[in-house]
Amino acid sequence: MNSVVSTLDTDLMAEDTRAVPATMDAFLSHVERRAFRLAELNLGNREDALDAVQDAMLRLVKHYRDKSAEEWSPLFWGILRRRIVDLQRRRKVRSIMVGWLGGGRDDDGDELPSWDPADAGPGPLDRLQDAQSYADMAAAVKKLPQRQREAFMLRVLEGLDVAETAQAMGCSEGSVKTHLSRAMQHLRDQLEAWR
Repeated sequence: MNSVVSTLDTDLMAEDTRAVPATMDAFLSHVERRAFRLAELNLGNREDALDAVQDAMLRLVKHYRDKSAEEWSPLFWGILRRRIVDLQRRRKVRSIMVGWLGGGRDDDGDELPSWDPADAGPGPLDRLQDAQSYADMAAAVKKLPQRQREAFMLRVLEGLDVAETAQAMGCSEGSVKTHLSRAMQHLRDQLEAWR
């Protein structure tokens, strides 16, 4: 895990030298897997993650296909972040409504549908070579406050630069740096055993 943390630090300092895909299809293919991992980590449910990524892709194509290729990445990650937050809010409201309706039963005594997602079982994350270290890393990332988690995932996992991350998160570049610094310190503390 020490190499993972060191790699993350190195990635933060290195400039993003990846070529920008020339077509919208190439761009979407390029970000699909990472977007799914980000959504699944935040939502905890495979189906919700697929829905969020698909919706974000459709919105990008529908509203921003005429933008330049350099703008697609921050636009897409911003759309996906907002979609994830929307799904999390809806889930919370649904669980509150179920509680208000009498603990999960309707007037006929039939059980209301569960608002908690079913356990999806093994997914793409299980295919990683070192599943235990990844699981510990994912758990540590989940414990981060939301803005720190967003900054970490966009900067480190997606590789956006500070300006693109600020645009996607809707905040200043200084806020991105602060959130990322705090996230990295928290992760170092949580993953000390892997050093």
